[in-house]
Order: sequence, then C-alpha cells, then structure tokens
Amino acid sequence: MLIRIPNVLTASEAAEICQLLEGADWKDGRQTAGYLSQRVKHNHQLREDHPLSIRLGQKILDALDTNQLFLSAALPLKVIPPMFNRYADDQQYGRHIDGAIRHIPGTGHRLRADLSATLFLSPPESYDGGELIIENLDGADSIKLAAGDLVLYSASTVHHVAPVTRGSRLAAFLWLQSLVRLDAQRGMLFKLDNALQRMGHDHPDHPALVDMMAVYHNLLRFWSET
Repeated sequence: MLIRIPNVLTASEAAEICQLLEGADWKDGRQTAGYLSQRVKHNHQLREDHPLSIRLGQKILDALDTNQLFLSAALPLKVIPPMFNRYADDQQYGRHIDGAIRHIPGTGHRLRADLSATLFLSPPESYDGGELIIENLDGADSIKLAAGDLVLYSASTVHHVAPVTRGSRLAAFLWLQSLVRLDAQRGMLFKLDNALQRMGHDHPDHPALVDMMAVYHNLLRFWSET
C-alpha cells in the first residue's frame, strides 16, 4: 500500500511549521536509529520530548484526525506522535526498514508498526534531492511531494532518503498500528470504501448501497483487531 494524501496541511501551515523548525535545537538523528540503521542514517531530528515537537505534532495529529482519506486508508488504532527531521548538506538516509515494534513516547506501551507516513513540509522547489525511495516488487517509487502533502506506505518496505544537495528538507514522520494488520485486507477495504463513497454520491438511493455497506462493515468487523 502506497497512498499520497494531499493537503493534510495547507501550504501556509506547512510554511509556518518550517519557520519554527529552522531555528530548532536539532540533534543527530542516529540517536534514535537501530544498530544497523545508525551506519546509514545521516540527518538531524528534533527530540521527541521537545516542547516544540509535542506542540507541532499535536497540530498534525488533529489534522489527520479529520482527514477522511487518511482515516479510510490507514484505519488507525494507535499512532505514535509525529517526529521531525531535517536533511541538508548532502545528508541522506540509506536503505533500511522501520522497526516492527515501536515504543510510544511518554508511556509504557508499544505498538506494531503496520504503516509509516512522511508529511512533507518544505516546498519541493526549495531543495534538490531528498526523494523518499520506496522499494517494491516492480522496482521503486520516488516520492517528493508538495508542502503539506503526506505519503502513507507499508512499514514492511525497504526504503531510503536520497541525498539533499541544495537547500534543506524538513518533514514530519510517524508510525501507526492499523485496525487491520494485513496490507491486502486493508487495501481491499480502502477500495471498497472509495467505491461506496462514489456510489453514495452518484446514486444515493440505489438499493444495493446498503448491502455493499453491510459487506464493508462486516469485513471490517471480521478483520479488525482492537
């Protein structure tokens, strides 16, 4: 599953966050990497417990909580609050895979990372490089989105961030555990939900609509974990 979600934040909201982050107290991103990822991770991150990280992360969570495309695609059960990173001066993050189990900051709880998400904050024309490269069976997807847009993808994929050779790339990133563990099942529900919304818009009185809705919710009931 790889889904681009536009306008999670407006361009002006993303610009405001970038302005606040430019003067932030950045730390070496390797401090939060696993022992293998430390060898290929070269970026800066804002501490997850930094007041600015908490405040801006909550703003993003609030936006995601009202974004119907995100909710339909992710079916979120638990979400790790967004963290923030910065790439500049040829910094990059080599090929890696996200850890399967993540600690939820400030709690004694953990979640299974089913999905990863990157929210692009810097305008793409303001930096060169910095593409998020997500490997798949057919090759790879190169992702570089507009400020305020988000890409949602399976945490089980190998991926990397290309070197930033001009300017700086600011982004937020997060992991979540979905109500539905398997990508294939989640993908089918997402397609069915989209079809239901189109049918509800175009043929709101069609008698099959309720039956299709029953199939969606009963599949979700059958596959979901709480």
